[in-house]
Amino acid sequence: MSISTSPSTDRTTTGRFRWRVVDIVVASVLGVAAGLIFLLWNIGYLGPKSLLEPLLPGLQGLLDGPWLFAGVLGALIIRKPGAALYTETLAAVVSALVGNQWGGFLTLEAGLVQGLGAEVVFLIFAYRLWNLPVAILAGAGAALFGGVNNLILWYAGADTTFTVVYLIATIVSGAVIAGALSWVLARGLAATGALDRFASGRERRVRV
Repeated sequence: MSISTSPSTDRTTTGRFRWRVVDIVVASVLGVAAGLIFLLWNIGYLGPKSLLEPLLPGLQGLLDGPWLFAGVLGALIIRKPGAALYTETLAAVVSALVGNQWGGFLTLEAGLVQGLGAEVVFLIFAYRLWNLPVAILAGAGAALFGGVNNLILWYAGADTTFTVVYLIATIVSGAVIAGALSWVLARGLAATGALDRFASGRERRVRV
């Protein structure tokens, strides 16, 4: 006996995952805005870094969160496959085009890797769960992918202590700043009615 999937179910799933024009526009706005925040943090993080590094090498990973939030926030709002990867990468493109101390190509590569780290977490949950624990995991995923990438490119040859401290620090930063704070921000935007054209906005306002 064969079991076939209902055509209506297929259409519903496809429609839920299909990007609309408004999705592209809002994701693009989020990516560009996040890129501008990246630019500010490219300079702003230097002061805290100079304080953390002498305390314990690797502790500067606590400062990585502000570079990781774009993908998580974009996915929480858009709720479509690829949203995390798109918004994080676009933010990196903005940072690369304006210019920074890491160079354009490596900035773009970092954005792709970090966005992929968040995207994988949402994929694991089949793009169906958008709660706080999943957001925290997505932030941690972006940090893990980004942290390993940084260790390979910027901290090659680092000892075990530095590697462990840095990975723990960046994952904590990603979970809290990119994960939890992005979830709070998405809920705050939804409560204002600004996201009523998205499931994330309608869901929040129905609960209220």
